[in-house]
This record gives sequence, structure tokens and C-alpha cells, in this order.
Amino acid sequence: MFLTKKFIPRRTFLRGAGVAIGLPLLDSMVPAQTDLKKTAAAPIPRFLGIWHPHGAAPGYWSPLQEGKGFDFSFITKPLEPFRNRVTLISGMDMPEAAATTEEPGGDHARGAVLLSSARPRRNAVTPYLGVTVDQLIAQKYGQGTILSSLQLGVEEDGNFGNCNWGYSCAYTNSVSWTSPMQPLPTEVNPRVAFERLFGDGTNPEERKRGRKESASILDSVTQEIAFFKRPLGEGDKQRLDTYLENIREIERRIRIAMESTVKEPSNEIPFGIPENKHVHYRLMYDLLALAFEGDLTRSATYMLGKDLSGASFPESGFNGAWHGSSHHGDKPDNIANYAKMNRYHVQNLAYFAEKLNKIPDGDGTVLDHILIYKGSNMGNSHRHAHIKVPVILLGGLDGTFQGNRHIVFPDNTERTSNMLLAVLHKYGIEDIPKYDAAGRQTGTQKSFGSSTKPLSL
Repeated sequence: MFLTKKFIPRRTFLRGAGVAIGLPLLDSMVPAQTDLKKTAAAPIPRFLGIWHPHGAAPGYWSPLQEGKGFDFSFITKPLEPFRNRVTLISGMDMPEAAATTEEPGGDHARGAVLLSSARPRRNAVTPYLGVTVDQLIAQKYGQGTILSSLQLGVEEDGNFGNCNWGYSCAYTNSVSWTSPMQPLPTEVNPRVAFERLFGDGTNPEERKRGRKESASILDSVTQEIAFFKRPLGEGDKQRLDTYLENIREIERRIRIAMESTVKEPSNEIPFGIPENKHVHYRLMYDLLALAFEGDLTRSATYMLGKDLSGASFPESGFNGAWHGSSHHGDKPDNIANYAKMNRYHVQNLAYFAEKLNKIPDGDGTVLDHILIYKGSNMGNSHRHAHIKVPVILLGGLDGTFQGNRHIVFPDNTERTSNMLLAVLHKYGIEDIPKYDAAGRQTGTQKSFGSSTKPLSL
């Protein structure tokens, strides 16, 4: 027996008719006797920004204790199994989203502030915001992947033009902007997202055939799978089998969800959107997990809803409408019910974290190598308050991010833009593109949005 430095390239795909399946990291992709940092097993920094509207129930989100070893609050309790990967931040403000004397109202029209830290331009022919954190990370780390970034959601873009108070609907339809004047569309159809990850999906006739066929995309690469597996070790074979089984299972669940759909399929939409919100949420989280495992993308956003959403979540134990319930009138019973809805969304995040924590990745798991930011543009949404917004940071970011912390700031002292600037620094991004009023890049700067200094993380 002897050691060899022969290895399978990380960017290996199983290809079939209209199918290109990226693979998880296998031992066979790592050459022997080579520094880990110089191989495919070197840590890959990933990012996910999760947007949720309507803030959080006051008194139910922020833990009572500060620092390490805190007791998780009612809303954040589902994340307790991942304590060492969780940082909660209380007392953060988002002033760019707040109404002003010159621009009153519009509190539900400025959601895109979450990842841009820039105030949306009002009464503009062309919407103008700023490049978002996820896109800066995608520009640095995502150029070698199938998708430089991925934008998912669960509610369709129902409005175009101006939504309210003179603000473009682009600010509520997308939280991912690749330039100040270019929002990226949010994909809400699980089947379309699936095809983007594993198939070309560019041919309308092919998509029509796909709607009529029950075969899995894996059926078109059966021979390739058998040929590829032949020289693999037992561990790699099991890992590949699990990955492919997950793909097939998600495809099966998408097909089942298609049978109960909100809209009839059209030529441009391969399958319908699941009517059951719970099924929809979990499918999108599962697709994100596969995308990160197969290194199909390294930066993504996920919109859990739109501002003014009337969605309800019976699985939470309360069946009220999202926006209506967020206006709880500061009444204890109403706040308690709204807290159940908030907790439900954290439960879904915990479901996702558990999946990432079970995916081996280099010297750890995908959860060890990602940073997830879940936030909202409001704190107490009944008062349309953009102060004390809920901030959850989850993941290890290649060992550079510490968990088991509840960080508390005094009122009116810290803003989310400073936190996002610090996050960019964690990704090695310090020169931020600078744009003029026409959206042309004019150079770089050290600040991000309205930031004044990087937050100490």
C-alpha cells in the first residue's frame, strides 16, 4: 500500500439530459499528505440572510441574562441545542428604516434596509438602495459556483410600481441587491429553485415535459452514478448515497406539494406553490441545505414573508394573521399569541440548523462554516418601532465566530449597520463599493450604509 496525491476535483458533476448535479465534499476529493488549507476540504465561508417582517413580541424575545450561559427566551428557546453556535443581540436599532419628519409613514415599505443598511429612495422613477451584504460576499466567494448567490422566499411578488407612501415595491419584494439600482428577484416556487440547483431549466418545452413526467432527475444520471461510485471508498459511497437520497426525497415532496397548489401551473411556472405554508418553509430550508452541501452556492437570502403579510401559522399554536397579530395593542394576551408565531419561525430555523449540523464539511460541519443572520426591520411592530430589533447570528464561520453569547446594548447606542460592517470584515471584505446618485461605482469606502464603525464581534 502507498499514499497517492491523486484526487477527484471538487467541481465534479454528474451530468444527464438537462441535469448537472453538484456533489458533496468526499474524502476522495482531498489529496493525501497535503495541508488541509490547500485542498478542497479547506473551510468555505458561507452566508445566509433570513428576513422576517413585523418584528418580535416585546418581553418574549430578549433573554434576561447577558453574556454566556444565558437562559434562552420563549421565542429563541428552539435554538438552545446549538448554544455554542448562537449569538443573540439585544438593543440594536435600524434608523435607516424609521420614519422621519421629511418622510413620515412608509414603515412597511423599507424592508430592504435589512441587508443594505441604506435608506430606500422615495418617489423615484427608478428604485435606489445599495448593494447588500449577501452580494458583497457572493462577489468574493461565489464566482466559482453554479449560482453566485441564491434568493428564496415563500410569498409571491404581488405588487409592482409603488406600494405605499411613494416607495417602490422593489424594496419589499427583495432584500438582495447586486447594485443600488438592481434588486434580485426572489424565487418562491420550490420546483423552479430545484431546477436552478440541479437542472438547466432554460428550455420551456423541457419544462413542459417535466410537468408530465414522474421520473426523478436522478434517473437520467443512473449510469453516471454507478460509474462514479466504483472507485470510491465505503465512507464516500455512503455519503454520496445519503446526498442523492436527500435529493430524491425533496423532489418527491415537491411533487406531492404540487398536487395541492395555490395556482394552476403555467408555461412559465413548472409546478405550483405549496398551499401549506409549513411545507413550503421546510422545503425551502431543505433546498438551501442541499445547495450549501453541494457547494452550489455560498451566499443566499431567504424571505420568510413580505411586510403586511396576512399569512397564518396554525403549527405555532395560534392561527391569527401575521400582520394583524403584530399589532397586538400592547395587550398581554395578544403579545403572548404573537410570541407563539415568532417562536414558530425560530423552530424552523432550528430545523435548518440541525440539518447543517449533520452535514460533514472539511474539519467540521456546514454549520461550523456558515454565518446565518436572521433579523427584522422592526422591534415592537405594533408601534412601528425600528429600535431594539431582534438579531440572531448562528454558525461558526470557520471558527472565527464565537457563540453562546447574549450581547446587550443600552438603548439608542448601537445600530445594525455597524454589525453588518463587522460581519463583512469577518469575511475579509473591508473595501466597500461606493456609488454615485446615478448608480455608477466611483470607488470604494470603509463604511457600509450608515455605519460609523465596525461592531466588536
